[in-house]
Amino acid sequence: MLAFTTDQWIIVLLVFVLGLLVGGFIFSGGGRKWKHRYNTEVDRRTELERLHAEREKEWRERDSLRAAALKGDRNRDGVVDSRDEEIERRSAEDRRSGIDRRDRDGDGIPDDREI
Repeated sequence: MLAFTTDQWIIVLLVFVLGLLVGGFIFSGGGRKWKHRYNTEVDRRTELERLHAEREKEWRERDSLRAAALKGDRNRDGVVDSRDEEIERRSAEDRRSGIDRRDRDGDGIPDDREI
């Protein structure tokens, strides 16, 4: 094992202290930098959450309007037209009279119709 003399221990101690001092001078103000970056990130996240909440409100409103618009669409083609109103009127009359004109297979021909 190496045996250090007193002079060598003093040199090692002085190099260590010099390293501490140089490191302290180089990184002075580093505490402010990370705090600034952290606060910037917190502000950005808060802004993104607020923006997302606004957009989510708009998306929900748009979805409810879309659902309300498609509520009167009987043939589910995305367009409410006069034929949809006619189908609604006919189906109400059929329900009152007891006639079953359902189209279960979706081919456009009522199932009770004989071909």
